[in-house]
Amino acid sequence: MPEAPSRSQAFYARASDLVRRLGMPTVVLLCALVFDLLFLTNAALDHSGPRFVDFELLPGIFAMVACALWSRRRAAVAAAVGAAVLIFFTFFIHYLHTPAYSSVLPNLAVTEVVAGVEMVYYAARRARPGVAFAVIAALVVGALTAVFGRYPYGEMSSSTTVQGLLFGCLLLTGAVVIGTAGRTRTGPREQRLRRIRRLNELVRGQWPLIGLLSFALLVEFAFTYSTAVRGFPVLLCSIAAAVIAVLSPRRPADAILGLAGVLMLSTLVTPFLRLGSDYELLGGVAPAQVVAGIGVVINLVRAVPLARAWPRIATLSAVVAVATVVNSVRTTRYRLMTDPQALASFAIAAALLLGIAIAIGLFLRSRDSERKQVMKSAVTDAQTAERMALARELHDVVAHHVTGIVVQAQAARMVGEKSPQLAVDAMGRIEDAGVEALAAMRRLVRSMRGDTPSGSTEFSEQATTDLAADLQRLVESGSHGVPTSLRLDLPPDLPHEVGRSALRLIQESLTNVGKHAAGVTEALVLAEVVGKELHIRVLDDGREQVDRPAGGSGGYGLVGMRERVALLHGRLTTGRGPDGGWRVEAWLPLEANGDEDE
Repeated sequence: MPEAPSRSQAFYARASDLVRRLGMPTVVLLCALVFDLLFLTNAALDHSGPRFVDFELLPGIFAMVACALWSRRRAAVAAAVGAAVLIFFTFFIHYLHTPAYSSVLPNLAVTEVVAGVEMVYYAARRARPGVAFAVIAALVVGALTAVFGRYPYGEMSSSTTVQGLLFGCLLLTGAVVIGTAGRTRTGPREQRLRRIRRLNELVRGQWPLIGLLSFALLVEFAFTYSTAVRGFPVLLCSIAAAVIAVLSPRRPADAILGLAGVLMLSTLVTPFLRLGSDYELLGGVAPAQVVAGIGVVINLVRAVPLARAWPRIATLSAVVAVATVVNSVRTTRYRLMTDPQALASFAIAAALLLGIAIAIGLFLRSRDSERKQVMKSAVTDAQTAERMALARELHDVVAHHVTGIVVQAQAARMVGEKSPQLAVDAMGRIEDAGVEALAAMRRLVRSMRGDTPSGSTEFSEQATTDLAADLQRLVESGSHGVPTSLRLDLPPDLPHEVGRSALRLIQESLTNVGKHAAGVTEALVLAEVVGKELHIRVLDDGREQVDRPAGGSGGYGLVGMRERVALLHGRLTTGRGPDGGWRVEAWLPLEANGDEDE
């Protein structure tokens, strides 16, 4: 029996489920809100200036949070209201002389910046182009009004103005580009949606690292304001390091070398920037680069055996050591770190962080291996059960009829010459036995295909010779109870076994939609040939069903689909789609790949 999940695994599962339910934008927004609440509480209770006056910023912050959450349903209206909120509370703050604090943009709180970026993203993704342009322009006007109209501690310097405008343009461009890319999911071959979905899956798997990197980058944005333009090269290196860390699961061995190069570049340029103590470094390394290094080491150890990962980890450690020696001393006069006691302290801290990263990587590697073993065991059990059922059916039913045919044929041959009438009668009995054997064979095929009473039809028993026509009949029959649209691009010479497996996968997926999806209004079936593979995708717009499905669920549907795909040496992915529905996607090779199971 498998062991019960540990507390850490249970916590990770609950946290992942919570993030999936809320969505990554909502989680980031809430984290920004918590940060602002802590910052404003500390500022309101300190002894600098009137007490509690900083709490006057909270109404505007909460209003922006509400608009950002609203934009998930009504993107254009929420963005227009958000622009009005920025302008209204700018007048409110200005005339009450409330001290505004700066984050990524001058005189705007972190939550206001995050909420504005999310509203731009949803407007660019969901609103009509003309409406999206209008409301995004209104948000930009509202942000500029807040930047230049709120009560500042003094005149804004030209460098701060230029830097704020630059950061604002970067955020605006990024939100518009990503949001616009999300509008292309209805393309003929949906290649761009495929890339966005892969990125979405990558983000869901990396959300703890992304959260830490986001917080570290926000801190470095604040450091950059203190150093004006001089801190911008280090910030760019930190952003590059964060991108490498998030993408590292795809090519972890190359990612750690790329990160080492970025850290070395940051190490070499830092002494010439004269940052002083305004840009805080952790042992000579920027905070976001430290977090990125930990994340890359975790992903490398998770994907590569530790014996092969050591050389690359040593390379990154050597770069960190150089950064510590070169950039640890922060005085007006540049010099290297040569104090043995300080170097020993940095070495202990670095070794501790490295050990934690390796331990987390090994834990995740062990968990991945356990999941693969459980899946492999489930597939093996399903195969064994199917073979046993086939053996019983052959012995009890089919062999019985075939034996009768053989006996009748032998009798007809023996009496045929002496009594032709008896031979004719034997031929009739052989025909009847053959019909019964054929019926038994069809029942055996139904058993092998695993059809259940809730979704089985005569159509599901047919052998597929024309996949497009069979899929059309499947959709027209409506046996799964969900309106379904088809997008097909199939050649006439599709291999028989590939078409039959594709039909079974699609039918099982649609049956699962009818059984498990709540509030579903439409399903989409896509089948096309891409290169030398048949690409299948089944999507629905439903949500996860809380109640037990009608008739119960045996829990073997996904296992059976994975088994079918594995027998053809294909690939199968299932899970929640970017818009909340369920997604089943398979790639089936059109040509034989290695020895197939008998």
